[in-house]
Amino acid sequence: MAAAATPVGVVGLGLIGTSLAKRLLAAGFSVHGYDIDAKRCVNLCALGGLAAERARDVGRACPVVILAVFDTQQVEDVLEGADGIAPQAGQLIICTTTCDPDPIVALNERLLLQGVRFLEVPLSGNSNQIALGNGVALVGGERTAMDGVAPILAAISKQQFHIGPVGSGGRAKLAVNLVGGLNRAAMAEGLAFAEALGLDLPAFLEVLKNSAVYSRAMDTRGDKMVRSEFSPHAWLKQSHKDFTLMKTAADRVGQELPLAKIYTELIEGCLAHGEGELDNSAIIQEIRRRRKKSQ
Repeated sequence: MAAAATPVGVVGLGLIGTSLAKRLLAAGFSVHGYDIDAKRCVNLCALGGLAAERARDVGRACPVVILAVFDTQQVEDVLEGADGIAPQAGQLIICTTTCDPDPIVALNERLLLQGVRFLEVPLSGNSNQIALGNGVALVGGERTAMDGVAPILAAISKQQFHIGPVGSGGRAKLAVNLVGGLNRAAMAEGLAFAEALGLDLPAFLEVLKNSAVYSRAMDTRGDKMVRSEFSPHAWLKQSHKDFTLMKTAADRVGQELPLAKIYTELIEGCLAHGEGELDNSAIIQEIRRRRKKSQ
């Protein structure tokens, strides 16, 4: 698949969708995009992409369409709703949205009856990591379909793992996001503790990065926590959505997630303080709020 010969659609031009568009444009693809927010469409044009007036226009122009919308319901609306892309037989849909796996399996079955191919490709990595080419693709679907869009997947991710049939990629993403969220929470609690003890936070973060407890979250989120600078690479409200999906999936299989329950409570504390559209590193704010004032 030659990049210049293949227009690629991107529906949903938020943090992730815009990062995907940047990667595709840099690789030489022609990107046709749509978002209900007109400002995001203007931003795509500034990057060199082509903004469509309707989602359906993207569907008509592109044999491959990437979905980067917020949740499972929006994925279903884009593919099956009256204002959606109206996918055609032979078209390939790549869904990067973190979704509830079971409804996505059912959606894939309905699409197959229409001759539409579907890959779920949730990406491990925040929008900044993806824009830099450091995302990891967790692919669920037919291996032949994955191989057929290898140049597109290579453009949007540094590694691609074929997990299994549709549903497998989403399940793997939820498990990955569980570990990622808890890594952030552990770092946030450690930093808040060090801060309460009177330690210099920038210096202590360097200690953490060079200690046995190092995690990549320290590179991507540590400085944000130290500086209390929470411009979003991934919204807290996204983390809440993902952890809600984890609970649903865990309930189906009878698995308790005690640490995830605590993390969800911390996120809900942030949401109650109007922090849903801050970066998910703002979880440290809720931990700081739980510090008792000196008597």
